[in-house]
Amino acid sequence: MFLSFLKLGLTAFGGPAMVAYIKAMSVDRHEWLDEETFKDGVALCQSVPGATAMQTAAYVGYRAKGIPGALLSFTGFGLPAFVLMLFLSSLYAEYHGVPRIISLFNGLQVIIVAIVANATYSFGKATFKNHKDIVLAITASALLFAGVNPFFLIIGAAFAGIAVFRSRSAAPAFGHERVDKRYDYKKIIVLLLFILSGLLALYLADPKLFNLAALMMRIDLFAFGGGFASLPLMLHEIVDVRGWMDSKTFMDGIALGQVTPGPIVITSTFVGYMIHGITGAIVATVAVFTPSFLMVVAVTPVMDRLKTSSHFLGATRGILASFVGLLFFVTVKFALAVPWDITRALLVCAALAALLKKVDILYIVLITSAISLFIF
Repeated sequence: MFLSFLKLGLTAFGGPAMVAYIKAMSVDRHEWLDEETFKDGVALCQSVPGATAMQTAAYVGYRAKGIPGALLSFTGFGLPAFVLMLFLSSLYAEYHGVPRIISLFNGLQVIIVAIVANATYSFGKATFKNHKDIVLAITASALLFAGVNPFFLIIGAAFAGIAVFRSRSAAPAFGHERVDKRYDYKKIIVLLLFILSGLLALYLADPKLFNLAALMMRIDLFAFGGGFASLPLMLHEIVDVRGWMDSKTFMDGIALGQVTPGPIVITSTFVGYMIHGITGAIVATVAVFTPSFLMVVAVTPVMDRLKTSSHFLGATRGILASFVGLLFFVTVKFALAVPWDITRALLVCAALAALLKKVDILYIVLITSAISLFIF
């Protein structure tokens, strides 16, 4: 199972699009679980925070082989992205001042604006069901521009979602809830204690690394809707609040994440490396994936209750609507960091058109990189 997910992780470009390949491998080829169980897992992974494809890998491993299977499938799927991102981060730290590298990232900055703008459009198209979703998104964006902390904003959006979107028809029917018989509370508690012990050891060893880990865990815990949902939170905390790097450097990290397999949240590896070297990269990467992994393992056995909980469904819908507004804010923020001219304007329009036409994002980044070396 580990080797199968490791091999798949080497070509895991496209983020959530990889779910289809995970299904082909786990359901059709290896028959680790049936199609209905897999569909339930995808629904769960889309409802809880974190990168959807990574969570799906953990879900498959958990359903097939329990917590050890979840750990192995999760690690195998994400390992190639981490190793490549660590390598690229080290090159960036060494050579980002070289004129050719500056030219390269001048073009890639423009592409990041197009990528986030497309994510905002796609997120909105999939999320908006009526005017209430739109109003909530606009409100979230306006509050973020006004300086409201995005973590508080997301919590508020959850309560607003419960109040606005709650449906009585979604209330669970007594006697029809299912709890997986394999659910072992002791193993979940042991896993949680292990994580808490690791955080305590990190705090005693290096408080700065502990702060980095705590931040990344908080970002992942609030990133409902997939990896892109982590961008507004990372931007706010890393650039605006702590000033660990400027917007341009953060955008460069996202650009590097687009040429690696795996979710966009692998940008955490870049952030950790730029702040605390290899140790920081490891700590940031493990931390940013830990809450969502723990949530998948803990929630999977009782997922039937969540699927019929009006409170959970309402809160999730409210949060997802708010993230459209947050992504719009990030698009504007990134656009303001670009020194616009006619060449960059044409390039962003071409990239956005290609993304809307479903051209593979890796090809867009590679082509843009080649163009940037000549025109910038």
